[in-house]
Amino acid sequence: MNKNNQSETEDTRWNNFHKIGGISAIVIAFLLLGEIFVYSVLPNPVSTKEYMELFLKNSIFGLLHFDLLGMVSYIFFIPLIISLYTILRPNYESVMLIAIGLFFIGISVFYATNTGFSMLSLSKQYALAISESDRAIILASFQAMLTLFKVNAFMVSYVIVSASWIMISGAMLRSKLFSRFTAWMGILAGASGIIAEIIENTLKPLIMVAIFFYFLAIAFLFLWVVLTGKRLINYGTGSDKSLVKD
Repeated sequence: MNKNNQSETEDTRWNNFHKIGGISAIVIAFLLLGEIFVYSVLPNPVSTKEYMELFLKNSIFGLLHFDLLGMVSYIFFIPLIISLYTILRPNYESVMLIAIGLFFIGISVFYATNTGFSMLSLSKQYALAISESDRAIILASFQAMLTLFKVNAFMVSYVIVSASWIMISGAMLRSKLFSRFTAWMGILAGASGIIAEIIENTLKPLIMVAIFFYFLAIAFLFLWVVLTGKRLINYGTGSDKSLVKD
């Protein structure tokens, strides 16, 4: 009897967590729409001086260009990914262990090397600097932070996390607990992101193609988190734990 009560308590605990994961996914969807706004509407600096001027004019816009919404999104991704892990682990434990490991490595790299707030601090120092020599030194440091972000924070972490999405979605595709369409959206999101990074960093003349794949990745990821979130909420409430029939 005690074991049964314990089992029911554990099921309830995970049900609540699945609902949290599903709600987190919906929040991520809104943040992804925000990212589309940032990259399509806000000014797009090219030179180091233009980035500095952006921070000086509006520090929030500056941070948004350095993936502030991505930083927030990754926080909400944590309960979503853990929820998927608990659901898919029984049949795909090895794949999910690798996938969740890659995910946490990826976001750790991102947070550790994201230089947005460092650049914000440098911009404030630049505004207070009196001599041109001091400004030149600060601008050089700003350039170093800009380079560090573009090389590490975005490229390395984004590729690792995209690989994690592909593995998780592959498990979803085989599990029958999620629709094939949902799973394919996750696979295409991860693949589009990796392709965009490869093009941007190896084929500079094709930068517009890379941007196209970035927007594809966001669109696919938006559909994936919305559909996955809806499924997790239903799963958590206990209203639908049946296999999906495509």
